[in-house]
Amino acid sequence: MTDAENTKPELPKNVRVRFCPSPTGTPHVGMIRTALFNWAEARATGGTLIFRIEDTDAVRDSEESYNQILESLRWLGIDWDEGIDVGGPHGPYRQSERTAIYKDVAAKLLEAGYAYESFSTPEEIKERNLAAGRPAEFGYDGYDRNLTDEQKAAFRAEGRKPALRIKMPDEDIAFDDLIRGTIEFKAGSVPDYVIVRPNGDPLYTLTNPVDDAMMEVNVVLRGEDLLSTPRQIVLYRYLMELGIAKEMPLFGHMPYVMGQGNKKLSKRDPESNLFNHRDNGFIREGLLNYLALLGWSIAPDRDVFSMDEMVEKFDVRDVKANPARFDIDKAISINAEHIRMLEPEDFLRRSVPYLHRDGVVSADNWDALTDREREVLTAAAPLVQPRVRLLGEVAGMVGSLLSTEEYLEPADDAKKQLKDSAGEVLDKAIAALEAVDEADWKTNNLHETLNKALVEEGGYKPRLAFGPVRVAMSGRRVSPPLFESMEIVGKPVSLARLKGLREHL
Repeated sequence: MTDAENTKPELPKNVRVRFCPSPTGTPHVGMIRTALFNWAEARATGGTLIFRIEDTDAVRDSEESYNQILESLRWLGIDWDEGIDVGGPHGPYRQSERTAIYKDVAAKLLEAGYAYESFSTPEEIKERNLAAGRPAEFGYDGYDRNLTDEQKAAFRAEGRKPALRIKMPDEDIAFDDLIRGTIEFKAGSVPDYVIVRPNGDPLYTLTNPVDDAMMEVNVVLRGEDLLSTPRQIVLYRYLMELGIAKEMPLFGHMPYVMGQGNKKLSKRDPESNLFNHRDNGFIREGLLNYLALLGWSIAPDRDVFSMDEMVEKFDVRDVKANPARFDIDKAISINAEHIRMLEPEDFLRRSVPYLHRDGVVSADNWDALTDREREVLTAAAPLVQPRVRLLGEVAGMVGSLLSTEEYLEPADDAKKQLKDSAGEVLDKAIAALEAVDEADWKTNNLHETLNKALVEEGGYKPRLAFGPVRVAMSGRRVSPPLFESMEIVGKPVSLARLKGLREHL
């Protein structure tokens, strides 16, 4: 394979792209990045996105994975125009329901001489390679191309069943990739390949191009598997000769997504698992924004944008060919920006399922909460929303505000923050706050009272003055703003918590 001049073709007028995952395992960020770029290209051009499922591997495919793919797309708001649950003129849209189509196409390829029967076993191919002085894993050698009818009959008499292989032409194969420019494969670099197993099952190498052809896909945007492309180009030529395909699609191969240590991000890596990110509290806007940056950018000096803005600017030809690294810290930072942009009520409604999961509130949706829970959360939203990066962090921030416990056991890192002066500080704080009338238990007054008692008259630096009070109120080193929290919790519980910590020092 060689890269020639950097030539990127023009897109067709009526773009038809597809997203066609296999239902194996949990949806991962590489899969969703592919879906996102196809979706963005369809929306940017006013084109069509087709969603189909490639489920011909009975051993690895699962209905659970199929349902998870649907769930992930719906959660993220990636919609489609034809395909699963939508329908369209080119169904069915699950490959497991298209077996008769593939058998018919395979028969036509065989009859036309574009495919041939191959009886060689993997072991025989290795042995022939070694005998010819080639590495054992060199690949198929074309041995079965010119078998006579007698030789085929002899193999069948042995009980062998043939695979079907596509006959690759003895010529260079080049195409203009939408992302990488002109790519050329030298003659002989891609061996004849199997499209149907000996047991009659069609392989991806047949089903994928046939579906693309019959569904009139004209732009194929996919992962970085360049080696399959010359195979598909040759098969497409044959399908066009047979009248099955109307035109050769354009191809665009997206960059690798790298993980830690500059290794390709594995599907099994926790950072690759889409639902792990959702469980941790990524919101769809933040995660999609970050995935869009894995190979593309809206502007050199801008990382945060909406999906509407992405659609307005997206052109797959602007995607970079170089590998993109998945940086979880940057992803979280971008998610935090999108959390801050949510309307307060939207922020609260999205937070409630996480709060319920973590045992902080009584129900998993806003409308089913108690009046007190809604009141406290509404008051806490402006304090918490600017400080959390993931919705999974909200429980730790508001738990102390919703709790009626009169003593909160401090976390280890909070305990370490308490100095020798903590007991004396708490005594002075308790004395000052007991004199505050409940009607005056407001943020500004509480700040003024404690600042006077601890900083101005007590002589403590603010960190030493307010640190023990913060730990008493929240049990945490990092918490919502202190005086606002005390107002929300109220005088009785606030004083009880200060006294509780004092007793446990």
